[in-house]
Amino acid sequence: MAVSHPARSRTAARPAPGSGLLFVLATLGCIAGLIATYYFFVRTTTGQFIDESALVEAADISGQAGQASTRFLDLLPAISLVASAVVVLFVTVIRRRWTEAGIAVAACIGANAATQILKEFLPVRPDKGVVTLELNSLPSGHTTLAASAAAALFLMSSPKWRPLAGFVGGTFAIASGASTLINQWHRPADVVAAFLLVGAFMIPAGWLIIRRGSWNSWDGFGGHLGSARIWLTLPVLIGLAWAAVAVYSLVRIAPGPWQQVSTTHYFWAGIALIVIAGYLATVAMTSLFAFAARRRTAPVPAR
Repeated sequence: MAVSHPARSRTAARPAPGSGLLFVLATLGCIAGLIATYYFFVRTTTGQFIDESALVEAADISGQAGQASTRFLDLLPAISLVASAVVVLFVTVIRRRWTEAGIAVAACIGANAATQILKEFLPVRPDKGVVTLELNSLPSGHTTLAASAAAALFLMSSPKWRPLAGFVGGTFAIASGASTLINQWHRPADVVAAFLLVGAFMIPAGWLIIRRGSWNSWDGFGGHLGSARIWLTLPVLIGLAWAAVAVYSLVRIAPGPWQQVSTTHYFWAGIALIVIAGYLATVAMTSLFAFAARRRTAPVPAR
C-alpha cells in the first residue's frame, strides 16, 4: 500500500534547454571582442589615434572630476573586495553554497591574473606615427577588479535578484572604468578590454553555477523587486543616450561642414564607448542568465 506524504515543491534542477550553446557563444564572443579590441586600438594607426586622443583630452576636464575619481579609484580595491566578500560569505554560510562560492572566487581570481599576464606579455604598442607611450596598458587592472567583483556578486545572487545586481554591478564597473580615463590612467580600449576579459571568465563560471540545482529557479521578470524589468530597460535607455553623445562627438570631428577642431570630443566619445560597452554587457548577461534559469514548476504531491 502506497504511503502518501505531504505535498512538496519540485523545482527544475537543470538550465533551460539550449542555454549551454548560448553560454559557449557568449564566451567565444568575449574572446573575439577582446582580440578585435586589441588589434584595432593597439595595432592600427586609426585606433591608436582615437584612443590616445581621448586620453590626452581627459586632462582638459579633469579638475574636480579628476580629484573625485582619484579618491574613488583609491578606494576601489577595498570597495570591490568588501562588497564581493560580504555577498560570497553570506551565500556560502547562510545558504551553504560552498561549491558555487568557490567557482565564483576562482573565476574572479583568474580574470585578474589574466589581466596582469596580458599587460606583461602582450607586445608594446607599435610605432604608427601617433605620439603615445609604448608600454602596454591593456586591459585595465582597476576595471578588471571592479567588473570581476561585480560579476561575482551577480553570479552569487539568486535569479530574482540578478537583474538588480547586474544593473548595480554594471554601473559600478562603468564608473570605475570611466574614472581611469578621467584620471588619464587608461585609454577607453583598456577599459572595454577589461569588460570582455571578465566576461570570458565569468560566463563559463556562471554556467557551472546555474547547473547546481533549484537555487537557480525563479518566477520570471516582474515577480520580485529585484527582477523588475526596469533593471533591463534602464541600462538600455542610458546606453542609447550615450550612443547619441558618441554620434554627436564623432560628427563634430569627422570631415564635413560641421567639422571643428576637437577639444573634448574624443574624450566624450571614449566615455560613451565605455558606458555603451558596459551596459551592453550588463543587458546581455542579465538576459542570458534569465533565459537559462528555469521557471518554478507548480507543487506536485510526492509519491
